[in-house]
Amino acid sequence: VGEISGTADQYADVLYKVGGMPTVICDRDHVIAASGIQKKEVLERRVSSSLEDLIEQRKSLYRTADGVKMNPIEGVDRFAVACAPIMADGDVNGAVIMLSDKENSAGGEKKGLVEAAAMYFGKQMEDV
Repeated sequence: VGEISGTADQYADVLYKVGGMPTVICDRDHVIAASGIQKKEVLERRVSSSLEDLIEQRKSLYRTADGVKMNPIEGVDRFAVACAPIMADGDVNGAVIMLSDKENSAGGEKKGLVEAAAMYFGKQMEDV
């Protein structure tokens, strides 16, 4: 995912502007791009074991108002509202995540945004 980090920064900005929620893009280990949140707060931070498990299972997450909260980034007190794994050539390479900006955030309406972004990055990695 590192090869596309410049594009990841731009895409995170677009997702934040369109979706209105802080957005991060990560590889399998660390956050590589962020928008709508202090970059120094999240860049290069390790992803949580909960996020690792989710993306290893190739699953997406869309939090409902009463759903379980999953903190995707170690040391950051925000939960995932919507999350989709980045897949390329059948391998998991990271995730696109929209983070909570207030306590009652739900992610169902953000599903298409994070899935489209994850598919885009997967395609970019296959073409590299």
